[in-house]
Amino acid sequence: VKSIVPNGTKAFSAKLPKMRVDFFVFSKIKGLAEDKDMNQTQIAKLLFTSQTVYSRYERGVLTIPVEHLLILADFYGVSTDYILGRTNNKKLNK
Repeated sequence: VKSIVPNGTKAFSAKLPKMRVDFFVFSKIKGLAEDKDMNQTQIAKLLFTSQTVYSRYERGVLTIPVEHLLILADFYGVSTDYILGRTNNKKLNK
């Protein structure tokens, strides 16, 4: 693989804060499903994915794609920030 950085040039390395995804985030999607008395298979159908993939979201094995995050937030009537653990406020700002 050929580098796109010219010889003698140091590649730019941004110092971005490391994002930490806690199990807490994944437990939120499980809790929201339980609040609606829905199982993994039902939620997976809503997301047009398999139960196995959705189970991996709940366990934190897979990162939830933005498209699925938006569908879940709309379905549950909560903000994406709530699902991601950035706020404890379930209410949407409209």
